[in-house]
Amino acid sequence: MTHFPDPSPAPSVTASPALHDRVSAQQRRGFWLRQLHQWHWISSAVCLVGMLLFTATGITLNHAARIEAQPRVDNRTAQLPAPLLTQLAASPEERNAPLPAPVAGWLGDTLEISLGRRPAEWSPEEAYVSMPSPGADAWLSIDRQTGAVEFERTGRGVVSYLNDLHKGRNAGPAWGWFIDVFAIACLVFCITGLFLLHLHARQRRLTWPLVGLGLVVPLVLILLFIH
Repeated sequence: MTHFPDPSPAPSVTASPALHDRVSAQQRRGFWLRQLHQWHWISSAVCLVGMLLFTATGITLNHAARIEAQPRVDNRTAQLPAPLLTQLAASPEERNAPLPAPVAGWLGDTLEISLGRRPAEWSPEEAYVSMPSPGADAWLSIDRQTGAVEFERTGRGVVSYLNDLHKGRNAGPAWGWFIDVFAIACLVFCITGLFLLHLHARQRRLTWPLVGLGLVVPLVLILLFIH
């Protein structure tokens, strides 16, 4: 009878600490790359249209003196009906408050303007409403004695309109919130881009010299040419 020797147990394979550390480092790097790429493309998608607008208007603002505007003045007049003039006369003589709702509604329909709840500057002689908007200035005056209404709007064109949007000038609170959200998205886009540069810098030797150039050039311009 033939006896076969018992098979010896297979040798256990134990990874070296150095190999384990390399695998862990690669896993961590892969995790952060995925996270950074995800936040980077999401923020870039949110910023895309706004960044195109703000970069284009940055150029037009930088050369505003060379871009000729052709202001267009729109002047309209009307006569406030007697019942509404009575309501206007009953208002306090000196304060800052919106026009009475019936008066504002009549003016909106007659002059084709939107007064909303804009405050009026009241005096014994008149009620004056300032109505600036992006790319335009406008005002409305009502004589409290005669009911004579005068409205004037001066528009400065599309470029001026977009420039004022860039600055948030007379654009209202909703546009101000948009600028804040857009700025936060741009920060996320830039910060995630910086960390991605750091992770890929070993394969791209020009990474940090180019980042440094982007810092040094404006700094030199500020120190030497801006006084």
